[in-house]
Amino acid sequence: MSFSTAGVHHVTAITSDQQRNLDFYAGILGLRLVKRTVNFDDPTTYHFYFGDESGNPGSLITFFAWPGARRGRPGAGQVGVTSFSIPPRSLGYWIERLIRYHVQYEQPRTRFDDERVIAFKDPDGLLLELVAHASAEPRPQWAGGQVEAEHSIRGIHAVTLWEDGHELTSRLLTEALGFRLTREQGSIYRFVAQAAGPASIVDLRVVPGLWSGVMGAGAVHHVAFRARDDAEQIAVRGALATLGSNITPQLDRQYFRSVYFREPGGVLFEIATDGPGFTVDEPLETLGRALKLPPWLEDRRFEIEALLPDVRLPLKIPGPAG
Repeated sequence: MSFSTAGVHHVTAITSDQQRNLDFYAGILGLRLVKRTVNFDDPTTYHFYFGDESGNPGSLITFFAWPGARRGRPGAGQVGVTSFSIPPRSLGYWIERLIRYHVQYEQPRTRFDDERVIAFKDPDGLLLELVAHASAEPRPQWAGGQVEAEHSIRGIHAVTLWEDGHELTSRLLTEALGFRLTREQGSIYRFVAQAAGPASIVDLRVVPGLWSGVMGAGAVHHVAFRARDDAEQIAVRGALATLGSNITPQLDRQYFRSVYFREPGGVLFEIATDGPGFTVDEPLETLGRALKLPPWLEDRRFEIEALLPDVRLPLKIPGPAG
């Protein structure tokens, strides 16, 4: 099998409070809301996409907003941690910012000798990290958000899978998705996409005996990996089906096309195309300001808008001094 993904396309998690979620990710973390839409499988609920200025693949964390959802439980068979990329010079800035906005965090620690890591949680309990590493420097800055451009989050750095064992998942990552095992540290196996570009890291942490994860608010629903286009996605879908994966047909997600399957450890994986992107239905300058619906839901707009709660982007709030 010759497919080699460029890395993570996006991570999708669950929030129990859509306004609190907007305030945290667009406000405190300073990400851009690049799309305000609905869950296509449940169009009476929001689906928010946060990322860099254009919503480039590899910069995206998205949320299904299920008001009042029961809290999930992190555990085996889940994406345990989602890590964001920041420049090394921004570590102090982010510590000050988290303190200012009363976000509890762990003191920075070193991982794999060249990463400085700040662990924290979002308001639903989702496990997050800021990873200070030189690879953040060339990635696009977002100058229009709540955080000064030079300190802005530069997209996804890595995802960490929590698994009972590693052999079968390791084989799928390397043989089916084109990752390379590059490092081991304790119970963590690090895989890097062949291109070794942005969002190219998957860490697999072996947690034998840990309880199984429970889906709910503060849990990751799925992680998506990049395919260049429809042809590449269709080819990898066929190859995965041949290997025995129970994989969905291609689904149109308006901004990309998707197929889904569960990897051997139980994590829901998606293969998502890079295009057509988030400017397919609104200009770059106004991304995320209006509710966007796919063509097949437009005739239900009045009904959908009546059922969705009102939300607003957070007001501009000053950050700590740089």
